[in-house]
Amino acid sequence: MKEKDIQRATSQIVEDVIDKANLKQGAIFVLGLSSSEVIGGQIGKESSQEIGEIIVKTILDILEEKGIHLAVQGCEHVNRALVVERQVAEQFGLEMVSVLPSLHAGGSGQLAAFKFMQDPVEVEFIKAHAGLDIGDTAIGMHVKHVQVPIRPVLREIGYAHVTALASRPNSLVVRVRSIQKILSESHENEKNKTTTRKNYQIFHS
Repeated sequence: MKEKDIQRATSQIVEDVIDKANLKQGAIFVLGLSSSEVIGGQIGKESSQEIGEIIVKTILDILEEKGIHLAVQGCEHVNRALVVERQVAEQFGLEMVSVLPSLHAGGSGQLAAFKFMQDPVEVEFIKAHAGLDIGDTAIGMHVKHVQVPIRPVLREIGYAHVTALASRPNSLVVRVRSIQKILSESHENEKNKTTTRKNYQIFHS
């Protein structure tokens, strides 16, 4: 897949996810990326720094214009820590950790983030408002509750499968209404049973 094709597909998908997730200025967008999968390899086995840089730079350019913060998830070798701007870590009170990513421990996406961000740091955990998973890296642990699956406008970048997540507040109101409905129906059933018993007694008296 050519560089322009990767840029175009990435841009199209990110714009689509931002729109579907209804992200606003100040939101956090997490990226999970397997450059190995993009080029047709097995995740973690054939990392490509070039691919990582193309994708991360494309996403950064889009998000920065909209005032949305990028967090780039690393692989399990760095405990899935994330690269963010220091300002984001401080603003959201994120726990910074001492991690220096490499191509095969952290991944191409994190190396690219360190290259293109102004003052990058690694943080242990984050609660992003939405995210993009390129290559089935599993970003769910870093997207806030309640997560909502998004079907991206394109399902692949190169050879990598693409999925996305948005989030919404926990719908406690729905729970309360459900409980009220159940209690109401139960009360109505009891009334019907009582009426039936009375009618039966009158009929047989």
